[in-house]
Amino acid sequence: MMRHQIALLVETALQDASTAHEFVSSPLPCVSIGIPANPDHGDYSCNIAMQMAKGERKAPRQVAETLIRHIGNGNGLLSKTEIAGPGFINFFVAPAAWQQTLLDMESQGDSYGRTTTGTGQKIQVEFVSANPTGPLHIGHGRGAAIGDTLCRLLSATGWDVTREFYYNDAGQQISNLALSVQARCLGIEVDDPRWPTDGYQGEYIKDVARGYLAREKVDADDRHVTALGDPHDLVAIREFAVASLRREQDLDLKAFGVHFDVFTLESSLYDDGRVDAVVQLLTDNGHTFEQDGALWLRTTDFGDDKDRVMRKSDGGYTYFVPDIAYHLAKWERGFTRVINEQGSDHHSTITRVRAGLQALNRGIPQGWPEYVLHQMVTVMRGGEEVKISKRAGSYVTLRDLIDEVGRDATRFFFIMRKPDSQQVFDIDLAKEQSPDNPVYYVQYAHARICSIFENAVEKGYSLPEKTGPAELAVLETAEELQLIKLLAALPDTVDDSASFFEPHRLTHYLMELAACFHGFYNKNRVLTENPDLTKARLYLLKRTAQTLKNALSILGISAPERM
Repeated sequence: MMRHQIALLVETALQDASTAHEFVSSPLPCVSIGIPANPDHGDYSCNIAMQMAKGERKAPRQVAETLIRHIGNGNGLLSKTEIAGPGFINFFVAPAAWQQTLLDMESQGDSYGRTTTGTGQKIQVEFVSANPTGPLHIGHGRGAAIGDTLCRLLSATGWDVTREFYYNDAGQQISNLALSVQARCLGIEVDDPRWPTDGYQGEYIKDVARGYLAREKVDADDRHVTALGDPHDLVAIREFAVASLRREQDLDLKAFGVHFDVFTLESSLYDDGRVDAVVQLLTDNGHTFEQDGALWLRTTDFGDDKDRVMRKSDGGYTYFVPDIAYHLAKWERGFTRVINEQGSDHHSTITRVRAGLQALNRGIPQGWPEYVLHQMVTVMRGGEEVKISKRAGSYVTLRDLIDEVGRDATRFFFIMRKPDSQQVFDIDLAKEQSPDNPVYYVQYAHARICSIFENAVEKGYSLPEKTGPAELAVLETAEELQLIKLLAALPDTVDDSASFFEPHRLTHYLMELAACFHGFYNKNRVLTENPDLTKARLYLLKRTAQTLKNALSILGISAPERM
């Protein structure tokens, strides 16, 4: 990673200058390397001289001059180093060093772009966590794409990732589901006055009812349920309906390229006594009080704007109480780092769950767990919003999108915007085979390179498997060097995407890389009369195809060879 190499140069210069007593700062500051907004200002920049100036009692430019003297040419890595403005240090990487990165990519093969930043540490990511009351909607789809891609990014940067799905299999929504299926089993229609209040009306309820009456067997998660077929046994109907819809959700997720390692049922927290134990612990710790027949948690002691009811006057617990028990279980399972990917409508629960965890006094740090919240999605077709599904009735399902535009386009579109920004999903654009469609544009870049290779072989050129620094020295045009620089940026981009929980950074990188390749190809012939130049450019395109494929793979998206 070039950015890492530059950082090491600065760190070494800091140590050398400190050893020579040219710097008095202790401890030495951490080094942060950025990329200048203007390419004329270099490939990388650092503001450490301005950070150190006050402690050193020197002008920032003086500090920068000392560092530059110790850095030199960075053992051939740099062509020059400049001081800009009040004390920025700008680094210009030597062309030979950029060319060398192509050889590093070749040696890493399919693992190029992956890093070891996570050093094998455990991390748990909970996402989707949809209640089994119907097919997954587009909000679940965006959460699935973001959550799954976060897991892929974290795995690609060396974390030991556990993917978890948590869902409610009890409560009022599940009761409404069971009553809806029972009504269908009894032949009751939606317009019948006997139809349950708040019942679910989608066509999928009919499917579940037919399966129950036919005594179907359902495998869902780690459970196996056989329908009893008795339309009056509401408990059996509920168990079958939950399992049936979880199976359907899982089939949709598999079609989306998403899998989970652990499934946790909310009912298990009650069955195991975890919820009662947490309430007792909070009470023993002095953080609860009784008022108006309810049990309250003093969440204001931990930053909440008001105290919250834990146990209602009717004896039932509010929804955030099992959440506290669930997260305590995560902590006890050894996950000192946990990320919850959820819809923005869960924002209000963050403070009270964290407050409850702090009140347990179990050593859980403030700000644990971490959250990634995604905004709503609006689906458009023909310039008009699409609001309903034939099967679900009241909303667009994830399966609707996958069936219409394909898995790759659905995944790419869902993650190409920052999670906390609202998204418009344009079905027409997602199906369009043109440069305006970002996923098509990126995949076409890979397919176009494969086509160039086929053409080269047909014309008698051999595709270079190996090469050396001397052979790559001919790659010196502005378009070639810009392409190499972008290829070299993949590991840093993957690292940043994982560190900041922002998968959209990698999609933007891919779009920029595709545009850079197309620009290079439109201005430079690959198959030339100069055999050395042709060989070098074919090698450059091999590394480009490899980088596109590796980055798309991290996103869970294919890299087609023909389109």
